[in-house]
Amino acid sequence: MGAPRLHGELLKLGIEVSQATVAKYMVKHRKPPSQTWRTFLENHVKPVGIGGLLRVPTVSFRVLYVFLVLAHERRRVVHFNVTEHPTAEWTAAQLMQAFPWDTAPRYLLRDP
Repeated sequence: MGAPRLHGELLKLGIEVSQATVAKYMVKHRKPPSQTWRTFLENHVKPVGIGGLLRVPTVSFRVLYVFLVLAHERRRVVHFNVTEHPTAEWTAAQLMQAFPWDTAPRYLLRDP
């Protein structure tokens, strides 16, 4: 919260004080309390993958399920497949096909 916003809130309460005075008495932070979002992404983008199961209705009123895995690093499609009846075994097989051998990312995010 910055000085302009605090100044505005004080004016709403009927306290007349200049914005410069508010800024003068605010606590100054020497450094950010944690790493920036950009730094976080640069540190963690490689070990992250994204997976999701999408429902797609067809013209003939059937419902297809699309399993999609993306590499977050380059936002590229790593693997996808389509089925009418997804099961836990089918989903596990798709993950194994998406990341053969030792290519699996450290973290896999999913869209609920």
